Amino acid sequence: MARKEKAVARIDSSYMKQYDAHMERQKKKKKRLYRRLMLFSLIVVLMLGGLTVYHINQRTLHAEKQEQYQQLEEKMTSLKEEEKDLKQEVQLLQDEEYVMEIARTNYFFSNKGEIIFKLPEEKPSY
Repeated sequence: MARKEKAVARIDSSYMKQYDAHMERQKKKKKRLYRRLMLFSLIVVLMLGGLTVYHINQRTLHAEKQEQYQQLEEKMTSLKEEEKDLKQEVQLLQDEEYVMEIARTNYFFSNKGEIIFKLPEEKPSY
């Protein structure tokens, strides 16, 4: 059996016209509300996306700077060690006996009555 829709006759009155106008305004308000919500949602999504990209870039930059800082710390430590060694060597070079010992070993200087023999450093090949 097919359902029959009952046709109801509309009463053409000023109240019905006002009601129809009211319903039309409500539909337009709802449509504008949906549009505003969609626009607001789009703006929020774009802002969140931008902030996420910015955050990721900042984290990457921070990691790079942290690595660079560690490398510079290591370099500074090695330079401080080198400075300490150089200061110690400067202090030793102010001692005349130490300078004479270096001259004897590197440049074959000798004291009076000494004979210097240079021995080969490599083992002879047979």
